Amino acid sequence: MIKKLLLGAMMAAAAVTSFAQDWPTAKPIRMISVFPPGGSVDQVARILAEALRTELNQSVVVENIGGASGAIGTAAIARATPDGYTFGVVFDTHGVNPFLQRLTFDTMRDLTHVNLIGTAPMVLVSSRGSTITTFNQLLAEARAKRPNNYGTIGAGSLGHLAIAQLAQKEGFDWTHIPYRGGGPLMNDAVGGQVPLAIGSLFLVKPHADAGNVTPLAVTTTNRAPAMPNVPTIAESGFPGFDAPAWWAVIGPANVPAPIVTRFNEALVRALRNPDVAQRLEAQGINILAQGPRETAAFVQRQLDTWGPFIRANNITP
Repeated sequence: MIKKLLLGAMMAAAAVTSFAQDWPTAKPIRMISVFPPGGSVDQVARILAEALRTELNQSVVVENIGGASGAIGTAAIARATPDGYTFGVVFDTHGVNPFLQRLTFDTMRDLTHVNLIGTAPMVLVSSRGSTITTFNQLLAEARAKRPNNYGTIGAGSLGHLAIAQLAQKEGFDWTHIPYRGGGPLMNDAVGGQVPLAIGSLFLVKPHADAGNVTPLAVTTTNRAPAMPNVPTIAESGFPGFDAPAWWAVIGPANVPAPIVTRFNEALVRALRNPDVAQRLEAQGINILAQGPRETAAFVQRQLDTWGPFIRANNITP
């Protein structure tokens, strides 16, 4: 009986090894963007898909499955057959969705975290016509108990959580104004309907370059090379403050380890390609290209950081 079990295990292992060796010749790879076309997730997915076609000598087809802050597309990835032919690109909402929605999957158990593509600062800006032109000035007004409003791309977004956490710790009288995405948010910031706004560098920079909003501070521990004169919140009296936007590649759980390794290696080569790096860095992304172990640990830290804050403050989407 034991010999039969051992033989069965050896045959199963041999089958997995053979399957992994044949990958990815069987069919095109499906790359799900968990947000609609036009946003940063879609653009990152398409840039990577183009590079991976060369790295893997196989078609990589981007499919947009948006909705519910990326949760619908992520659920599709979790349900996919773990054969190495379905992966996806997620955004920082991946680390907060479990606390804001009833998900049909477990973020850590039902998914394989393959590669942490990179991070980018979020930028806090004042609207055109605002009298606030520096972060220190904003802090002085806040400490004088003057109320203010700030807009984000939505309730429960990382921008919302980051500023809400700062306001709570310091006792600032700031009111959150949620928008249905970056477009409406920046339209109102440019028009002066909301005095403060926070969004990814990718979203904010064109409006700042045009002089329609004033960048006050970035949310990462280091200044953004694309905005070198804009201070960090950390250096402005809040040491350790770090709330970056981020992008990662995931797959369903139980993808054979040899395939995960090979796909991650292809991603790393793609991300180190000068053309790909230039295109991503133009969006303000600091490329990390970290592998499965580092990516899973990073996502777990995001869950551990924001979950308790969301629960303690009864934040809902």
